[in-house]
Amino acid sequence: QVQLVESGGGLVQAGGSLRLSCAGSGFTFRNYAMGWFRQAPGKEREFVAAIKRTGGSTYYSDSVKGRFTISRDNAKSTMYLQMNSLKPEDTAVYYCAADDAGRGSALANYYDYWGQGTQVTVSS
Repeated sequence: QVQLVESGGGLVQAGGSLRLSCAGSGFTFRNYAMGWFRQAPGKEREFVAAIKRTGGSTYYSDSVKGRFTISRDNAKSTMYLQMNSLKPEDTAVYYCAADDAGRGSALANYYDYWGQGTQVTVSS
């Protein structure tokens, strides 16, 4: 069955870095656009970044642009999110998602499959 498994979350001080990974299985990873979303306590899930099938096109929310980098390795069926200059407001559960239409959208309802999430906590 389709699985998306996030890893790499943790506790980091403000200004630090983390690298999240999302491993896909049970589907043809290279045929899917992929995205990262996050949800902080008491808030709605929000778009973070997306990447199209070949990795040639990437998209970011304004809040992370210039600090986060999304990438993918289709040979490993894995997507990454390099997060630098982390801020306390980046604290959230981070989810990866897959879109079989390849859109690379910021809209969560365009994504077909979701992971269980990984917690990122940034202390001040």
